[in-house]
Amino acid sequence: MKNIIFLLTVILNFSTVMAQTSVLDFTVKDRKGNDVALSEYKGKVLLIVNTATRCGFTPQYEELEALYKNYKDKGLEILDFPCNQFGNQAPGTEEEIHNFCTLNFGTEFPQFKKIEVNGENEDPLFTFLKKEKGFEGFNLEHPIGKLLDEMMIKADPDYASKPDIKWNFTKFLVDGNGKVIKRYVEQDITKLLEGKKDCCCCGK
Repeated sequence: MKNIIFLLTVILNFSTVMAQTSVLDFTVKDRKGNDVALSEYKGKVLLIVNTATRCGFTPQYEELEALYKNYKDKGLEILDFPCNQFGNQAPGTEEEIHNFCTLNFGTEFPQFKKIEVNGENEDPLFTFLKKEKGFEGFNLEHPIGKLLDEMMIKADPDYASKPDIKWNFTKFLVDGNGKVIKRYVEQDITKLLEGKKDCCCCGK
């Protein structure tokens, strides 16, 4: 029975994704459980991130907030989706996570309901994001990239061929029409902070 339920869930999620042609076609839940149509962000450049509060990458909240402050007036929005699937590193409630982020990092970008990004209960938005931009490998010139690669290979030698989210703070850059432009792996926040050219696709 569990296998049947799993297959039905996968089929229903896949059918939903196949009906969507843009990130703007999706509706998600804010941290209080209210529906938010992503069509509200039409014309904005989006950086969609799965986050965690007890991860080695958690300090990226500060860097993401710096990016947001620099570019929000030029059309950038950062959409924060907490996820507890990787090492149980986002264990709190939505309100606890929100308070942690605002108190420790001064975050002002919108935070949404905690979700799953892989597996039978994954949010359809992330199913779509992964379909549009699969995993392209870690940056092996970065020490954390090498560490993650070694860890993943031990768990699954074929991990790199699969589109699933590998860890916390994977980022998807989406243009103003809802097209997924780029997928950044977990340690690549420096590319966004140093280059910033990708954020110029807002056209301002």
